[in-house]
Amino acid sequence: MLKKIGVEHLRLGMHIHELCGSWMEHPFWRTRFVLDDADDIRRIRESGITEVWINTGKGLDASVGEARAETHSETEVAAEVDRTLEQSAEGSAPPRPVPMVEEVRRAAKICAGSKKAVVSMFNEARMGKTVSSEAAGELVDEISSSVMRNPGALISLARLKTADDYTYMHSVAVCALMVALARQLGQDEATTRELGMAGLLHDLGKALMPMDVLNKPGKLTDQEFVIIKSHPEAGHKMLLEGSGVGEIPLDVVLHHHEKMDGSGYPKRFKGDQISLYAKMGAVCDVYDAITSNRPYKAGWDPAESIRKMAEWCNGHFDERVFQAFVKCLGIYPIGSLVRLASGRLGVVMEQSEHSLLTPVVKVFFSAKAKAHIAPEIVDLSHPRVTDKIVSREEAAAWGLTNIEQLWAP
Repeated sequence: MLKKIGVEHLRLGMHIHELCGSWMEHPFWRTRFVLDDADDIRRIRESGITEVWINTGKGLDASVGEARAETHSETEVAAEVDRTLEQSAEGSAPPRPVPMVEEVRRAAKICAGSKKAVVSMFNEARMGKTVSSEAAGELVDEISSSVMRNPGALISLARLKTADDYTYMHSVAVCALMVALARQLGQDEATTRELGMAGLLHDLGKALMPMDVLNKPGKLTDQEFVIIKSHPEAGHKMLLEGSGVGEIPLDVVLHHHEKMDGSGYPKRFKGDQISLYAKMGAVCDVYDAITSNRPYKAGWDPAESIRKMAEWCNGHFDERVFQAFVKCLGIYPIGSLVRLASGRLGVVMEQSEHSLLTPVVKVFFSAKAKAHIAPEIVDLSHPRVTDKIVSREEAAAWGLTNIEQLWAP
C-alpha cells in the first residue's frame, strides 16, 4: 500500500516510493529506496520537498495520524499517473525552438542538477547498487527537452567542465549529443529517448575503475590502460543486473569504443559489425572527450576538434554518422574562436539555419591592433553582412583566456 506522508514523519526502515517534486529539487539519483541512513532523511528535509510517497509493503508503515488523506494501492497510483500523462499529451506540443540566449540559462540549471544526479548514480554503482532505466528516465527527459528547444545551449555548457567534473559531466554531454544526433538522423521519439539513455549510461563502468587510474594526471601505463579498457564490459554487466534497461543502451555501453577499422575494444568489431547506435556513441563520446579539460590535458577548440575527427573518419568513425554529427554542431561549433575577413576575432554564439559556414559570432578582438574592441554580435548569414570566417584560431596564440565567458552565463 502506498501512503503520502510529510517529510517530518520519515524514519529509518521506510521505503520511499516517490519524492513529491522534480528530480532537480531532491538530492538523490533514485526515487525508490529504503531509508537506511539517517543522513538521507536529513537531506530530504533540507531539500525543500515537503511530502513523499512510502510503500508500506516494502518498508515500515507510518504511525496513525501521520499519513495524508491519500492512501492508494500501487495499481491505483499507476492508473492515475497514466491518466495524467494522457491528458498532458493531448494538449501538449513539442518544445518550441528558442534562441540560444534564452535557453542557455535554463540549460545551466539543468547541467547543475544533472551533475548532482550522475554523481549520486556513480556513487551508488560503486557501492554495488543496481541502476534502472526508470531512475534515469526523468534526467534523460529533462536533458532531451533542452536539446529540443535549442541543441547548442546544453551541449556547449556541458563541454565547459572542469577536469574534476569530467567523468560525471561527460555522461550528461554525451546524452545531449546523442539526442541531437538521433534527431538529425531521423530516429523516432522512442529510439531517441533510448539513445539519450545510452549516452547517459555509456561510461557507467568507470564507476568500478580505481580512482587513481581514472583520474591519473599523466599517461597511463600499459597495465593501467588494460584496466580502463575493461569499463565497457563492466558497465554492460552492471546494467544487465539492473532492471528495465533496453537493448540500445546495453549495445552502446558495450561497444562505444569499437572502431570502423577493427582496432577498437572490447570485441574488435569492424564496419557493419558495429550497430548504428554504437557508431553514434563513438562519435559523441570522442567529441566531448577531446573538447573537454581532462586530468592530463586541456580540451581542444571545438572547430579544431571537428577538423581532427574528420581526419580520423576512415579508420575510427562511420562517415554518414560523422557527417550528420557535423550538421548538428556545425563546422564551427558554439565556443569556437574564429577570425573574420575583416581582421576581427570572434567566438561562435549560435548556428545558422542557412549554412554551416555562416554562424552567429560575437566579435571582441582586433587581430590587426592586437587589442580588445567593443563586443558586437554579427550574424554572418544576414544578406547585408559581407564579412566571413577565414580561419580557426587558437586562443593561447593571441593571449586570450576564458573566452567562454563571452557566451556562457
